[in-house]
Amino acid sequence: MKTFEQNIINLYGEKGKQWLDNLPNLVTQLANTYELSNLKPVNNLSYNYVLSGFQGPQPIILKLGLDVNGIKCEAAALMSFEDFGVVQVFSENTGLLLLECAVPGISLKSYFPKNDDEAINITANVIKRLHKAPIPSTHAFPHIKDWLAALDGDIKFPVQTLQKAREIRDQLLKTAEPDVLLHGDLHHDNILQNCEDWLGIDPKGVIGEPAYEVAAFIRNPIPELLNHADAPNIIHNRITLFAELLELPPQRILDWCFVQVVLTWVWALEDGCDASYFEKITGIFDGMINPIKKSLQENS
Repeated sequence: MKTFEQNIINLYGEKGKQWLDNLPNLVTQLANTYELSNLKPVNNLSYNYVLSGFQGPQPIILKLGLDVNGIKCEAAALMSFEDFGVVQVFSENTGLLLLECAVPGISLKSYFPKNDDEAINITANVIKRLHKAPIPSTHAFPHIKDWLAALDGDIKFPVQTLQKAREIRDQLLKTAEPDVLLHGDLHHDNILQNCEDWLGIDPKGVIGEPAYEVAAFIRNPIPELLNHADAPNIIHNRITLFAELLELPPQRILDWCFVQVVLTWVWALEDGCDASYFEKITGIFDGMINPIKKSLQENS
């Protein structure tokens, strides 16, 4: 069974299976309603059914999902980031998004591993644009502290690792810089080339300090990063470059990397998904914290 289908069934059970079975009919209906043509599923489907196609001459992306609130939040985030480096929303409905399609749509995943420094520079520029967007005066975006509360749940997890993540999280939240609107999941596949520009896609929409944003990129691409023999040095280089380009404390970036990957591991377990990647990379970050901290202090 494909990963996408397995993810949906793991999360939604019989409801998910029925939704998957009805997808062909739903796509046909929406194609007629929105006058869409040449609809084709994109690669790397995960939790939403995403198709590329056309509305007249306009290249579009049609995104369908059972996580109605998640799609609604994504639409709100995209509209809040409008004019700050994201794809445009053409239409939004329950469990549905009709979006601008980036052309040629090459993702930064294609830059790994040979052009990693260039990818970091591109990502830093995307982040700078995104973080200029004002937080809407009225919004329903969660705060990162809401996400991080998942670390306090009664979960079967390595005790020392979880306790370390909680302690670092608490310290980071106590000493946080002023909040901005964050993308929340800015990894390689969520940064696409659009003509000579680069745009963000698939934002979660979450409020928090700027340093939180870079950790998603640093732990990706999955699984290619961990399959690379030089993964620890790649991670160290990313932390150093992002710190320079975004004027952020390198230790703070590293701490967020550790906390976030533990959080992602917890989420994967809760969703019944394969958590092996996050378990392995948590071990790498955990082992790097003190040595990298010493190295960064010596170079500061």
